[in-house]
Amino acid sequence: MTDGLKVISTAFATARALQDYGLPGGPRATDTMRRPMQDLRISVTDRCNMRCTYCMPREAFDKDHAFLPRAELLSFEEIEQLVKLFIRSGVQKIRLTGGEPLLRRGIERLIERLSNLRTQEGKPVEVAMTTNAVLLSRQAQPLKDAGLSRINISLDGLTEETFRRMSGSDVPVKTVLDGIAAAQRAGLAPIKVNMVVKRGVNDHEIIPMAGHFRNSGVVLRFIEYMDVGCTNGWRMDEVVTAREILEQINSRYPIWQVDPNYIGEVAERWHYADGGGEIGVIASVTQAFCHECTRARLSTDGKFYTCLFASGGADLRGPLRLGATDQMLTCLIAEHWEQRSDRYSQLRHAATEMPREKIEMSYIGG
Repeated sequence: MTDGLKVISTAFATARALQDYGLPGGPRATDTMRRPMQDLRISVTDRCNMRCTYCMPREAFDKDHAFLPRAELLSFEEIEQLVKLFIRSGVQKIRLTGGEPLLRRGIERLIERLSNLRTQEGKPVEVAMTTNAVLLSRQAQPLKDAGLSRINISLDGLTEETFRRMSGSDVPVKTVLDGIAAAQRAGLAPIKVNMVVKRGVNDHEIIPMAGHFRNSGVVLRFIEYMDVGCTNGWRMDEVVTAREILEQINSRYPIWQVDPNYIGEVAERWHYADGGGEIGVIASVTQAFCHECTRARLSTDGKFYTCLFASGGADLRGPLRLGATDQMLTCLIAEHWEQRSDRYSQLRHAATEMPREKIEMSYIGG
């Protein structure tokens, strides 16, 4: 019996034992820490037109790097089918990531398919995207027209020198800023700009970034530099902590903390005291939020991961292409989530003393 058929056989046995799973009104999947599955991040491509030092450093992802063959990528039809099954287990929000998702040809067609889906409660599924905005200027309006709800944009500095160092590319900063402006014109709101802060590289641009996006309607979020994957050479002494970031900003622009928008929101929210807008900090290194994490991840080639720092995942593409039924696949999804015990960020110190292989962020989706 092939591995794929073994998976289907196991899924069939599970489906018989868990017939309620995946049916409308059936129980939602929760993991070993009673965390529900509510958010699904889908990597639609492992390719990118930048080589950011914290994600796809050029030393590891050079011109000879072998990306996945097209035949190994999930088709839009396969993604839609799997998303429907994730929704049966409780997913309410979808985020398209990569790599760079705008490199996936016809991405608007996928957005249109997903935006027409409904949650268990009958509400439209929220479809968002994270992009580097290199191609966004000409695609913002088509994305909005297709049903994209909102967008996050990566921007790690405003000066050309800093931006080149962080992005590993010669793309001008203006290209990204033009993409942000196009997203605003298209009505993709709220727009969030994500800045990964690395000590000695771009931390001097914290205040300029804050000043640039104040009073713009854009929410700027600062992200602690994380040890994702195994190629970015992460060191703790390169992490600029959320506390340091907030202290810098408060010394120039007084801020006060506000409540999260929803349970499990990863970013702490802060408002400028003078009404100049909102910033956020994502402190997954110094203030782990594993206990509230509700995010599942679907890789470019159809593997289901339960953590950004995972070392392995459950293959869904194989059973799907071998003809597994929706009920079988739904039960595989529920069973894999129910076994989840991930809390890497809470255990990071011990984990970094005993390093293990982790999936690269460009493959699993950020």
